[in-house]
Amino acid sequence: MVIELNEKAKEFIERSFRLLKEKVILKVFISRERRRCLYCYEVVDLTTKIANLSDLVSVKVLDMGEERSIAERYSINMVPAILVHSNKEYGVRFFGVPVGYEFKSLIEDIIDVSRGKVDLSQNVRRLIEPIAKRVHIRVFVTPACPYCPFVVRAAHKFAILNRNITADMIESYEFPELADKYEVLAVPKIVINDVIKLEGAFPEIYFAQKILEALGE
Repeated sequence: MVIELNEKAKEFIERSFRLLKEKVILKVFISRERRRCLYCYEVVDLTTKIANLSDLVSVKVLDMGEERSIAERYSINMVPAILVHSNKEYGVRFFGVPVGYEFKSLIEDIIDVSRGKVDLSQNVRRLIEPIAKRVHIRVFVTPACPYCPFVVRAAHKFAILNRNITADMIESYEFPELADKYEVLAVPKIVINDVIKLEGAFPEIYFAQKILEALGE
């Protein structure tokens, strides 16, 4: 599968990237064994094409087998994976190819990470900013789901606002065993600390409240 950026997509990226402030690095974890990762090279190709449209965006490719200590540091145990970092390391992660509706999520995440700030209401901020415990959010998606990006973006905004939060976009078709484990029958499916499980797109304030519920607060 070859992922091409048409002129409309390139124009969208270039226009969006005018908002960039600090350098962003896309850390792409792969396996060079094709049988272990069907779409790793597609993710490398896509992220490279995106990075080529701005001097402030770069790609670092890491083989999960060869760079095992780095993979363990970031708790990467499946590929392909994209981590979106600036000079700060945030828990903003994509597992699978961010295509379809999720392509825009990746571009908007790059902007937020570069700027180091997110668009969240004060009510949501009051709930997310004080969190001192570790939070792991999984958002299961499919490329054709129009409601999934809203949930992915909310989870990633929380992870940028509070670095105790790690938020994963997981492409369900690429990780069927994980989708089966969490009984993903519809998307978006949200799993918070393996405690709270939700289906559907919800307002950010409700999402934030469910994080606190998962923490017993």
